Amino acid sequence: MKKKLLVLGMALICIFGMTACSGNTNETTSNTYGITEEDAINYADQVIDSVRSIVDQNMQEQYAGDAVVSAALSSWTGALEDIGEVNSIGDHEVNIGDDGVTIEVKVDGSSHDAVIEILLDEDLSLTSITTNVEYTFGELMTNAALNTVLGMGTVFVVLILICLIIYCFGFIPKLQEAFTGRKKEEPTAPAAVAVPVQAPAEEDLTDDYELVAVIAAAVAACEGAASTDGFVVRSIRRAGNRKW
Repeated sequence: MKKKLLVLGMALICIFGMTACSGNTNETTSNTYGITEEDAINYADQVIDSVRSIVDQNMQEQYAGDAVVSAALSSWTGALEDIGEVNSIGDHEVNIGDDGVTIEVKVDGSSHDAVIEILLDEDLSLTSITTNVEYTFGELMTNAALNTVLGMGTVFVVLILICLIIYCFGFIPKLQEAFTGRKKEEPTAPAAVAVPVQAPAEEDLTDDYELVAVIAAAVAACEGAASTDGFVVRSIRRAGNRKW
């Protein structure tokens, strides 16, 4: 019986979202959409009560086919972990613009406060229900730091794994040799070729004797001696191939 009532209640809410009290023609509060601020607040409270009832009774599967309602239930369920116990549904803020109506409802929780944002399009059809948890500045910075550390840590772990994989490439040839039983043939050094040593050629001293005699005679002529006796040629230096 409860399930039927809840299904009927959500159907009525959807119909209400499409009509959105268009019959109210109060000139002081009405607008181009035919909805007043009080109507929007009442509609938001009904939607929130229906969402809470569905989640409390674990009836989310009944609305899996409705994308808007299913997303609203998932958002509320995820936010409850940070909100804790719902103490009260607080202030309402209605913003009627050119592209639709936005209704923000304050939720007072035991752990964190939250804001439920309900969006209606130009035809006053329900398009989105989102629950946004309000975190402190310190919590936001902590979450940002954790996300940064997690991201950088993941990058470094991947780089280390890549380095290990590249290092292991050096063992692949050895493993192939171990499985195939083949060994690299070590190159043999070529045998040294013996170079024949040539015996020094004997120097022909015949020309030296003649050269010594010529030099001795020239020196004797310069000194005015009658013979070459007493002159001794101790060494002879050759310049190129010329002979003296």
